[in-house]
Amino acid sequence: MSQSTNPSLNWLRWQTTLIAILAFVCIVLYLVLRASGLTSHPWPLWIALGAGGLPLVLSLLTKVLKFQFGADLLGGISIIVSILLGEYLAGAIIVLMLSGGEALETYAMSNATSVLSALAKRLPTLAHRRNSTQIQTVELDQLAVGDVVVIYPHEVAPVDGRVIEGHSVMDESYLTGEPFLITKTTGSAVISGAVNGDGVLVIETTHKAADSRYARIMGVMQESEQTRPTMRRLGDQIGAWFTPVALLVALAAWYFSGDSTRFLSVLVVATPCPLLLAIPIAILGSISLCASRAIIVKSPVALEQVSSVRTAIFDKTGTLTYGEPTLVNQIVAPIFEPDRVLALVASLEHYSKHPLAHAIVSAANAQGLATYPASSVSEVPGKGLSGSVQGHEILVTSRKKIREQTIAGLEHMPESAEGLECVIAIDQNYAAIYQMRDAPRSDSKAFINHLGGSHRISKTMIVSGDRESEVRYLADQVGVTQVLAQQSPEQKLQIVRAETALAKTLYVGDGINDAPAMMAASVGVAIGNNSDVTAQAADVVVLDNKLTKVDEFMHIGRRMKSIAMQSALGGMALSVVAMFLSAFGYLTPVSGAIVQEGIDVLAVLNAMRAAWPPKNLSDV
Repeated sequence: MSQSTNPSLNWLRWQTTLIAILAFVCIVLYLVLRASGLTSHPWPLWIALGAGGLPLVLSLLTKVLKFQFGADLLGGISIIVSILLGEYLAGAIIVLMLSGGEALETYAMSNATSVLSALAKRLPTLAHRRNSTQIQTVELDQLAVGDVVVIYPHEVAPVDGRVIEGHSVMDESYLTGEPFLITKTTGSAVISGAVNGDGVLVIETTHKAADSRYARIMGVMQESEQTRPTMRRLGDQIGAWFTPVALLVALAAWYFSGDSTRFLSVLVVATPCPLLLAIPIAILGSISLCASRAIIVKSPVALEQVSSVRTAIFDKTGTLTYGEPTLVNQIVAPIFEPDRVLALVASLEHYSKHPLAHAIVSAANAQGLATYPASSVSEVPGKGLSGSVQGHEILVTSRKKIREQTIAGLEHMPESAEGLECVIAIDQNYAAIYQMRDAPRSDSKAFINHLGGSHRISKTMIVSGDRESEVRYLADQVGVTQVLAQQSPEQKLQIVRAETALAKTLYVGDGINDAPAMMAASVGVAIGNNSDVTAQAADVVVLDNKLTKVDEFMHIGRRMKSIAMQSALGGMALSVVAMFLSAFGYLTPVSGAIVQEGIDVLAVLNAMRAAWPPKNLSDV
């Protein structure tokens, strides 16, 4: 499987980063030389302006031809004006701000390519192919349909297949959304990318590696990368109207006064430093605040966008739930005591590796029930668990298998219910049915219920690869009305794209099957640090498995945007006042530059507040 790359994006990122570094070094060198009295000649600034200013001027000409007016356009004009005025230091600072901002943006845009890299690294490149005499390690592309492949304990399945020998359990949760370890025995389907448990499995391949489930997910990721929506920076949105206003005022001042210095004076005070300085400082301060709260912001755009989100889409397993089965219902036959049954069954389940054993043992521990040693323990794949506890013969099996045995009292067994279940017999008598569910997180309901009032979310959805009954059960528990279950990664991607076309979306998930949808959403948030692929796909990674951390990020994003807007619009308002003073001749180019520096300082000081933690960061 080939890894997707974007050479032009990589080149742009390196170019802008190098320009920013060069401008910073040149500014520091000039200030050191000047302060030491060695020379006041601005040759270091000329280097910064030549290396960084020329590409920006060329970009300026391109934007003018396309009738695009943003903050960087006015910045480019300001560089030219600063050179004409001999304000080389101011020009070099503008080069640093513009190139630094572009480097930050292109770095965030490169996430899509790194996602594909993480996907490719996770899948093994080799497989253990068995023939009649030996086991050979071969490249994946050498496998054909019908080949026999051995999967050793804890390996990742390299291709799709069907088990022909062995017994184990596999973790498919990152791929399917199912929260449980899945038992695999002869005849069971195996999907590429699933993680094997403690047993050895021998499978017959049903698809080539290029056509397997994991390869199809990579294909969806590549498609998602190519169609990922582009978003304008907050500074561009403000600069779109400020740039033409500044140019019109400058031209009008020149025209009516006949004095070209007024044109220069207006542009000097119109240099969009509150946009170029205050907004990045507010964003970086908020990123720092998030990091101190175990929230990693990988895309600055996410901070800008999250306050505008109106649709919240959630995965189920591991996101709104803990991803572990929990015993939720014990339907016990009339002749048995519930606590006694649970104590006996938990005693036996201590010896089992079945995915549901932990749920039963945990329930017994939670109730403080004593457990006992078991003997004659047997766990035959597909038939259930049996053994002797305190002289009682215990059988834990499925509804289908218990009907194949001579068990009394089956008429008391209720009809099949939703969720996972196991049937229990004690001394050849039907005793109970235990039902398990993937329990919702303790903060899920409160988090969902507060989204409308606190964050103006108008629609909440669960989009899951899990079964309809399980997703509906969870939705009722946490208060979500719109549910789409049994969705593949491809279907999740299409759903998120459709919703994003209607309104800005927040997608919260934790598995590999969430990665394509995460990239298509306006803001993608990964809960936990379970998958490198998901972490690469997300705009934001919440290291703690807590929805309250998602709420904290949403509040930080809204606060950041408010502070950035205060700094930018407040600075622009003061600049507009200074522009008209310059237009009427009250400010010369030199005094205008001093006034503009004062405006910049005020804007930057206000923007720095974004890094200071407020009293409360969550209202869940």
